[in-house]
Amino acid sequence: MPQVTRTSHRLTFGVLAASAGAFSMLQSLVSPVLPVIREDLHTSASTVTWVLTAWLLAAAVATPLMGRIGDMIGKERTLLVALAAIALGCLVAALAPNVGVLIAARVIQGLGGAVFPLSFGIIRDEFPAARMVSAVGAMSAVIAVGGGTGVVLAGPVVAALDWRWLFWIPFGVVLVTAVLTYRYVPQSPVRTAGRVNWLAAALLSGWLVALLLPLSKANSWGWTSPAVVGLLAAAVVLLAAWVLVEVRSDGAERGPLIDMRMMRLGAVWTTNLVALLFGASMFAVFAFLPQFMQVPAGTGYGFGASVSEAGLLMLPLLVTMAVAGVLSGPAARWLSSRAQVLWGSVLATVACALLAFEHDHPWQVAVAAGVLGAGVGLAYAAMTSLIVHSVPVEQTGVASGMNANLRTIGAAIGTAVVSTVVTGHLRPDGLPQESGYTTAFAVLAATAAVAVAVALLIPSARRTLRTATLPTTPQEPELAVR
Repeated sequence: MPQVTRTSHRLTFGVLAASAGAFSMLQSLVSPVLPVIREDLHTSASTVTWVLTAWLLAAAVATPLMGRIGDMIGKERTLLVALAAIALGCLVAALAPNVGVLIAARVIQGLGGAVFPLSFGIIRDEFPAARMVSAVGAMSAVIAVGGGTGVVLAGPVVAALDWRWLFWIPFGVVLVTAVLTYRYVPQSPVRTAGRVNWLAAALLSGWLVALLLPLSKANSWGWTSPAVVGLLAAAVVLLAAWVLVEVRSDGAERGPLIDMRMMRLGAVWTTNLVALLFGASMFAVFAFLPQFMQVPAGTGYGFGASVSEAGLLMLPLLVTMAVAGVLSGPAARWLSSRAQVLWGSVLATVACALLAFEHDHPWQVAVAAGVLGAGVGLAYAAMTSLIVHSVPVEQTGVASGMNANLRTIGAAIGTAVVSTVVTGHLRPDGLPQESGYTTAFAVLAATAAVAVAVALLIPSARRTLRTATLPTTPQEPELAVR
């Protein structure tokens, strides 16, 4: 592989941003067109939701697993494998003859979730300390904006071409990105000895499947059915076993997928819990707000919007998200990262509450989307900054990837819950009742409100530096208080 000099940081960042942005777009690109896919592939509303859930589930497991492999065999090599998985998944999805194949294709795409921790790890390895923090924050902003861009672009693409082009276009983009990665991303100068903890990976995937499957099928199976109760009980047992395995793996040759010792740090566990809750509320809105807009006007509450019109109504979300994400770094001089996470959570709570109770007119939905975008843009970069300032430099990639992974896990749980609520309130004609969406958005508002409460528990920067228990390297005072 060609060696890239240390002076080409902008080029390296550009390639990494393209990889992360493309993958982030795929998580939300299909959400506005789920009704179109459902009709074209002749499937049910609860089944087609797994086009989203399967992707999130695969990404939640692959993110820490592939991140660990990248630490051992080289991050740029593993990044190429992740991009290959995304490309293969896009190809299979574009050719999918039925919803089962499409869901399988989304699982393959989800294996590319490693682009997030790998990108953060490469930034850690290649960038000078003075630029690392800002680069990590900028990458977080790219990931957030990429998710919003997917929602907006889906409509015009489907209107001009077909829903399958939502996979053909990323297929080409990812292939080009893979070539650029091979050419311009340097080989990893840092390798970590050890072996992959496959037991932890199996338990992680086990409890997630055992949790998400009954949540999405409870309406059809029955909440008190043996299948639902048994799977939820299995999820609790597998979760406990996973945590125990991760704790016992600390310091062993088969290291943990997610470092529970790091999770005990005050600033880390609180910020990660906010990320989990934020991911649940934010992505569920991404997934179901476009569907809400497309409900026929004859129902008495829908707008009857086309996929393109729904995308335009989501445009304020993308604009405010991009602006808030860009301003998050400079604003840290007078508004701390902790305060940004807090206010971002407040804005998300307000946005979801507006969607629940003020959704009679398109302009109301557009305003709520803009408020949510500002909250997401503000909080995403700030959460990463808090994590970076709370762990040793050598843990930056792992900790940032863990934060992104918890957002993905939250997104998977939030999507499954909202799907259950919406599909549990159906009209005789099969369309959701307004009460289903109202209840779902109210649940998301409550989730975001809990994130506000947790954000209040995040320690201040100075307290974080005093109470951190992991071995740390000295940090510049001005970085510590940003």
